[in-house]
Amino acid sequence: MLSELQRRVLAAVDDARVIDELRDLVRIPSVDGTPAEADVQAWCAERLAALGLIVDKWAIDMPTVTTDPEFPGMEVARDEAWGCVGVLGGDATPGLILNGHVDVVPPGELGLWPDRDPFSARVEDGVMWGRGTCDMKGGVAAILGAVAAIVASGIELRKPLAVHTVIGEEDGGAGAFATLKRGHTGEACLIAEPTAGCVIPANAGSLTFRLEIPGLATHGSTRTRGVSAIEKFVVIQSALQALEAERNRDPHPLLAHLELSNPLSVGRIEAGDWASTVPDLLVAEGRYGVRLGESVAAARDAFETAIAEACAKDDWLREHPVGVSWPGGEFASGLLTEGDPLLADTLQAATDAHGETPEVRGAPYGSDLRLYAAAGIPTLQYGPGDVRYAHATDEHVRLSEVLHAARAYALLAVRRCG
Repeated sequence: MLSELQRRVLAAVDDARVIDELRDLVRIPSVDGTPAEADVQAWCAERLAALGLIVDKWAIDMPTVTTDPEFPGMEVARDEAWGCVGVLGGDATPGLILNGHVDVVPPGELGLWPDRDPFSARVEDGVMWGRGTCDMKGGVAAILGAVAAIVASGIELRKPLAVHTVIGEEDGGAGAFATLKRGHTGEACLIAEPTAGCVIPANAGSLTFRLEIPGLATHGSTRTRGVSAIEKFVVIQSALQALEAERNRDPHPLLAHLELSNPLSVGRIEAGDWASTVPDLLVAEGRYGVRLGESVAAARDAFETAIAEACAKDDWLREHPVGVSWPGGEFASGLLTEGDPLLADTLQAATDAHGETPEVRGAPYGSDLRLYAAAGIPTLQYGPGDVRYAHATDEHVRLSEVLHAARAYALLAVRRCG
């Protein structure tokens, strides 16, 4: 049963304000590595300060952060990067962190967007469309709406409530890493990633791999004198498919609902420099899943062993082995400790906010969850939107989900901090 204070904070959620702030956020084109990442952090800092939070907005020392032995990697260059943390209710350790990333991936071909403007924040039939609506500015707007409701309701918190807005989540987690290194911590953390109505206490991880497959160039009319790197890629692709099958045979129970709990995919291939020349090099890059509870080192070792074994079985590749490297972000897996009360608290808050109890599932993609978990902070994900539409040209979020999330966050925050 809801207390009078809890009813008061739910009633204080301003739906129009939440939607307006989501629109403002989406219209800031904060693509990874662009100056708009700084713009969106300045916007967040202003909003948090206007709500009366104590705000720490700082320029991240990227040379120092990126040379830290634990740095999770980065896929785009950044001339500047900003952190932003707001704290409501004192300077003790926060009872709860509400986290959201404000960077978005590039929009891709503009002509594929329905209105040719990926940052229009168009609203139609209760749905907002645009890059970042789902992943994950809908969640950030819900966080801000929850905090605004707590402030408006006049509730005094016994423990502080913290809001972390971070950049760089899409390409490794530089913003969350820098925020934690600065000393911003808490007793628990909820990340407002899109979860399609579920609560997600576990993420598998992912790594970006790069393969350099050698061949031997010759004129296309005498191709048998050479060795096509493309044909040798077929050998390696077969080994990758076998590796994926092996790593998905016994999925973790939280990931058993997925068709593939640990996907492996090749996303980019480049080979050849002339149509009538047998290509002497093929470069392939892709995404490789890290299993729940598996170390990044063990995942890499399994991949490199599979490639080495495939090379050993091929006459050419035995003498000219494939080069393997690991560019880009490093997403380890992350898991909420079994029995941690954050899960039950979040489920109850979500149920009380809109009457339905969410399912509990794991997710196959990496996120900042693993960075907070590695710092000893119990962390899970619950937020508006469906990850199927993240990074897509039909990216969208239902506004009703954003408003439900704002109420759930407000209840969770009051119960853990108030």
